Amino acid sequence: MGRLFGTDGVRGVANADLTAEMALGLSVAAAHVLAEAGTFEGHRPTAVVGRDPRASGEFLEAAVVAGLASAGVDVLRVGVLPTPAVAHLTGALGADLGVMLSASHNAMPDNGIKFFARGGHKLADELEDRIEAIYEEHRTGAPWDRPTGAGVGRVRDYDEGFDTYVAHLVGVLPNRLDGLKIVLDEAHGAASQVSPEAFRRAGAEVVTIGAEPDGLNINDGCGSTHLAQLKAAVVEHGAALGIAHDGDADRCLAVDHTGEEVDGDQILAVLALAMRERGALRSDAVVATVMSNLGFKLAMEREGIRLVQTAVGDRYVLEEMKQHGFALGGEQSGHVIVLDHATTGDGTLTGLLLAARVAESGRSLRELAGVMERLPQVLINVPDVDKSRVKTSAELATAVSEAEQELGETGRVLLRPSGTEPLVRVMVEAADIDQARSVAGRLADAVKSALG
Repeated sequence: MGRLFGTDGVRGVANADLTAEMALGLSVAAAHVLAEAGTFEGHRPTAVVGRDPRASGEFLEAAVVAGLASAGVDVLRVGVLPTPAVAHLTGALGADLGVMLSASHNAMPDNGIKFFARGGHKLADELEDRIEAIYEEHRTGAPWDRPTGAGVGRVRDYDEGFDTYVAHLVGVLPNRLDGLKIVLDEAHGAASQVSPEAFRRAGAEVVTIGAEPDGLNINDGCGSTHLAQLKAAVVEHGAALGIAHDGDADRCLAVDHTGEEVDGDQILAVLALAMRERGALRSDAVVATVMSNLGFKLAMEREGIRLVQTAVGDRYVLEEMKQHGFALGGEQSGHVIVLDHATTGDGTLTGLLLAARVAESGRSLRELAGVMERLPQVLINVPDVDKSRVKTSAELATAVSEAEQELGETGRVLLRPSGTEPLVRVMVEAADIDQARSVAGRLADAVKSALG
């Protein structure tokens, strides 16, 4: 698998890349590393462990719980809950560690392990590196220092986690959702019970699809990566809007009453204006990545909201928000972070806040999302090239300059080396889709010529 920890924990095919032995070993290593760092000093440590409904999550959960308890950590097992619920409960319960078993929007055979530090925040990179190093050291034979007797960890189910999280979600809403009919696509995932319950408690009339997880059907033709069913259901039921989550419900995409998609950029635009109106948008700024649609940037400029852009990845958005105290950030893919109420992207919270804006304003989601016009965007992946020379190739720099001159202020070009594959991503936006395709095609050819 190469380096175990990626941008969002450890992921791989369950029982092939990500085995029970690895899950147990990483959990023991995490406990030892946090103990070394002084996290457990002066008290008996506690961890919150949750998972999505994947079949493999059952044995991986057992391995994680066994590893933590064997290292002297008491475990609160919260069962099937979204990733942001585990993060929230880690903070709300004063736990020293949170562990979520999920591969998010990936297909069912995959799974993953994500660790949260005290407070529900992502572990620092240096701690992940240390966990990986300690895991490798002991995987090859070095014995663990193991507690015995009363020193071993105790394990209990924490069924109250469901209600605690739902109450938190409903409690932060600025207004109720009475009178709204909403279709929820739960991707047969971790929010299949939590999300409908939260929307109902907030006053909405709820229709659910993709809310019958059987361990095998997560993300299968439904959820935020497959919106066709949601679009049809919203129109069929005459709903005000639809909300789609992914497998671990840390992202949210939406559909307006006509069945048109509302993406993460549009959701950010709607929430930014709503939060500014309430005085909750600190510094009148929103954080997004360089992949955000140019239409979003132009809309924020027009509305007097400052756009702060980061590298691609919600981790970079979160780092920027925490460093400068911004309240709102996210990605086009639907990862939206409202830092006053969540330490990570929370799809259910995002959907609730979006619906609350519709209810409070008396305007349709289509009208609200119209604050920005999505410019046509074309993305071409160019494989088998030397991605390390993207920034140094003079031939490529000339091609990009010519493209930018042709597009002027109504378009833009972005060339980005893939972080995981030997390819370069060419993204072009323009006011006209044919122009975007033409420019993107020429740039893709230039990448092959210059870097092939």
